Amino acid sequence: MSNTAYQISTWILPALIAITLHEAAHGFVAWRLGDDTAKRLGRVTFNPLKHVDPFGTIILPAMLLLASGGRMMFGFAKPVPVNFSRLHRPRRDMVLVAAAGPGINIAMAVAAAAALTLIPVLPGAGLEWIGYNLFNAVWLNVLLAVFNMLPLPPLDGGRVAVGLLPDVLAEPLSRLERYGFLIILGVVFVLPLLARQVGVELGIIDWLVLRPAEFVSRLIFSMVGFS
Repeated sequence: MSNTAYQISTWILPALIAITLHEAAHGFVAWRLGDDTAKRLGRVTFNPLKHVDPFGTIILPAMLLLASGGRMMFGFAKPVPVNFSRLHRPRRDMVLVAAAGPGINIAMAVAAAAALTLIPVLPGAGLEWIGYNLFNAVWLNVLLAVFNMLPLPPLDGGRVAVGLLPDVLAEPLSRLERYGFLIILGVVFVLPLLARQVGVELGIIDWLVLRPAEFVSRLIFSMVGFS
């Protein structure tokens, strides 16, 4: 197996699991809180085929991971449909539904880090490959959680902010949802690229995502006693 193929093989499974459980968690919590839209559409499932968008879930993240040496991933799955008006307490429950995705990613990162501590004492072949998968699972889940908690709709952090802020701040923020991904693409990718053309290095993604994700990853490894 070539080095590139080996590298891809250690990223693809953690990425699929991270994205699948992230989306399934949104649907599951919405279902438990009164909206069965996702449940009826088969989106409360561990089947990645129900959540995967071929370009947004596979091609785009793979390109970014390889181009950045594994430091950056941006992608998207098919959004889980949620009818917020059907939730028992729409404003509170919107926060819980939105937070479920990043929450399950942090839980998976902790589980992967804990499993990684067992690798040195386990016998058998293929442990190096399993170890890389687990290490990458920690990083990908933390990265996904941190990125999604940026306070801009339609990201999960934006919906959490809309649910928690007073109306005078929540309403204008919620109106940004239709432009949210354009704003994210502009600030995270286009603006730094334009700045680089005039000799200015804007580390926006560094400040907003990578450094916080590195801090959280180190904290998780410290929690499980992994050095």
